[in-house]
Amino acid sequence: MLEVPIPRTGVLHARGRDLPYGERTLVMGIINVTPDSFSGDGVGRRIDAVLARARDMVAEGADLIDVGGESTRPGAQPVDEEEELARVVPAVRALAEAVPVPISVDTRKPRVAEAALRAGAHLINDVTGLQRDPGMAEVAASFGAPVIVMHSPGEPWAVPWPAVYRDVVDDVKAYLARSLEIAVRAGLPVDQVVIDPGFGFGKSVTDNLELLRRLGEFRKLGSPLLIGTSRKSTIGAILGRPADDRLEGSLATIALAIAEGVDIVRVHDVRASVRVARMADAIVRGHRVPGVAG
Repeated sequence: MLEVPIPRTGVLHARGRDLPYGERTLVMGIINVTPDSFSGDGVGRRIDAVLARARDMVAEGADLIDVGGESTRPGAQPVDEEEELARVVPAVRALAEAVPVPISVDTRKPRVAEAALRAGAHLINDVTGLQRDPGMAEVAASFGAPVIVMHSPGEPWAVPWPAVYRDVVDDVKAYLARSLEIAVRAGLPVDQVVIDPGFGFGKSVTDNLELLRRLGEFRKLGSPLLIGTSRKSTIGAILGRPADDRLEGSLATIALAIAEGVDIVRVHDVRASVRVARMADAIVRGHRVPGVAG
């Protein structure tokens, strides 16, 4: 397994929009340009709605925006590549011109990733961890774009969910180690690859809670760490609440993830998440906003 020293701080060199990590938690706002988002917040192809959502997120403190055109919720069906391009590329182009923060494209298809990067995206978020199509790592390396590699046991329409693990943390770590090796072979530095354990992707409630309890173990892989727990079904199962009423549960997972050393949190509710992250950072990392007294 590929293991390197744990970085204390670093910078994601996101094609001209650098993202320092480690001193405080970065907050990634989610924009779904889909009609079938599990959380009910998809904006479809309406560019005015995309821009309004993004501007609100930036005003609320988002450090980067993640744009996705294909739902990966359990039971979702694959989206044709041409349809995903039609959803994602205009949104990315508009966002890259309108907001000052980096734009991430959430896709598993190299052609969509390349088109989004040409349209102005700054990094790639690959929910298949570079393991579905080797072309994804080549696209990221050729553009010099950081990439987020997420664990998933397979695509939601192709495999039974949840999957069965010998030890969910060890199995996910092994998968992400392979993703890092693929990235490095393609020419991407380890510190430009963000790892994501894939909370909710092919995992039971018990699996997801174990990931959160042992999240700090993923630091041993040496890359910045992202977690995406926002509004996930595990929170709904525990609280008995629908997707649009899981804020408190989502915020609890963010605070505990920060205590375990996470660098980036991917969220729907930016304002509340930023406030929780700042408070948790003050406790865990000793980070305080300059100019703010006791």
